[in-house]
Amino acid sequence: MAKRIVESFIDDIDGSEAEGTTRFALDGVTYEIDLSGTNREKLEKALAPYITKARAVRADRVLRGRRTGALSSRAVSREKATEIRRWAKAQGLPVSERGRIASTVVEQYEAAH
Repeated sequence: MAKRIVESFIDDIDGSEAEGTTRFALDGVTYEIDLSGTNREKLEKALAPYITKARAVRADRVLRGRRTGALSSRAVSREKATEIRRWAKAQGLPVSERGRIASTVVEQYEAAH
């Protein structure tokens, strides 16, 4: 029997189909977010005035930081994900009803508990 596994990305902002994961860094923290083409363009447009005035650095300088040991969103169980979503909503953080929880939300949850 043949098996086909399909991985799809869901936009972390609006829940639509995402084209892939976008990585960016600020203040020594690297973030990843799954975005559709439209939302990626919005992010690029919002950052453009800052990027045009900024100095580019090699990626390895940005990524060389120490791992915090926080759980990645992919390692979160279904029960834990429900708990994180409930907590995030109470904190006023944007979180979708289903799909991957943004790693920044998981990290904030872990830091608070």
